[in-house]
Amino acid sequence: MNRIVLGRTGLEVSVLGLGAGGDSRLGSGRIAEADSIHLVRAAIERGVNFIDTAEAYGTEGIIGKALREVPRDRVVISTKKTTRLDAPLRAEDVVSSLHASLERLGTDHVDIYHLHGVLPHHYADLRERIVPVLLRLREQGKLRFLGITEAFAADPSHATLEQALRDDLWDVVMVGFNLLNQSARAKVFPLTRAKNVGTLIMFAVRRALSRPERLKELLDELAARGKVPSELAARGLEGLLAGADVASLPDAAYRFCRDEPGAHVILSGTSSVAHLLENARSIEAPPLREEVRARLVEAFAHVDDVSGH
Repeated sequence: MNRIVLGRTGLEVSVLGLGAGGDSRLGSGRIAEADSIHLVRAAIERGVNFIDTAEAYGTEGIIGKALREVPRDRVVISTKKTTRLDAPLRAEDVVSSLHASLERLGTDHVDIYHLHGVLPHHYADLRERIVPVLLRLREQGKLRFLGITEAFAADPSHATLEQALRDDLWDVVMVGFNLLNQSARAKVFPLTRAKNVGTLIMFAVRRALSRPERLKELLDELAARGKVPSELAARGLEGLLAGADVASLPDAAYRFCRDEPGAHVILSGTSSVAHLLENARSIEAPPLREEVRARLVEAFAHVDDVSGH
C-alpha cells in the first residue's frame, strides 16, 4: 500500500484510509460484527494503517475489538467528537466523550481527535471554548494531534475550513473533495499546503459517483443551473474518461483524488472486503493520463455547491 507523511504530524500513513462512517460503513447492520472485525483486520493485512471513526458512527467498539491483538504503533487511529447538537457543546462533554471513545477503542490515546462536522457559524465559539480543552487533553497524552472536519453536505464551499485554516491550531483537516466538486483545490489545499496541515479526503466516491441514476439526476441539475455544459449532462462522463484505462467510474474517482496536490489520505467507507480490495487497487494504480485529468478539471470548473452525496 502506498504511504505518505500526513503533513506536520510526521505520521507515515497509508494513502487509502479505512473510514468507519457513511452509508456502507462497517458495523452498519448489513453484516455481522464478526465480519466487520474481519474487514478491519483484512485492511491492516492489505497495508492500510489509517483508520477513521467517530462517536457518532457507532463503530468505535468494533474497531477496538478488531485491534485488540494489533500492536498499537502499527495503526493510526482518528476519531471525532460530535459538535452539531441541540445545545452548545460543553467542555466536560468533550472530556467524557474522549474517555468513552478511548475505552471503546481499547487504547490510552488516539492519534487524531477531531471536532466533527463543524458548521461555519459554530466555528468561532468552538475555537474559543473547546480548543483549550483539546490542548489540555493533548498535554495529558490522551490525543496526539488536533483535527477538524467540515460538514461537506451542508457546507460544500468549505466556509468552515476557510475560517479554521486562518488559525494555526489544526494539525489535520477532513475535507470533501471529488471530481464533481473540486473547489477545495482553490479554497483549502493552498492553505493546508502552506501550513503543512494533513488532509483526509472524504466524499471521494458517494452516491453520485457509484449510482448511475443519481449521477444523471445531478448532472441534469447542474446543467439546468449553468454549472456544466448541457452536452455533458446528456452523455455522462464516458467521453471525459476516454482513453483513461480505468476499471470503473469509482476507480477513476479514487485515482483523481489520490493525485491531487495537497491530498494525503483518501478515505473509503465499506462493509465489504472485496470492495475494500478494489479501492486499494485503485489507490495503487498508475495516475490518470494528463489529458483525461485536464478534461475532468475543465468540465467541473464552475461547480462548488454540491457534495456528490
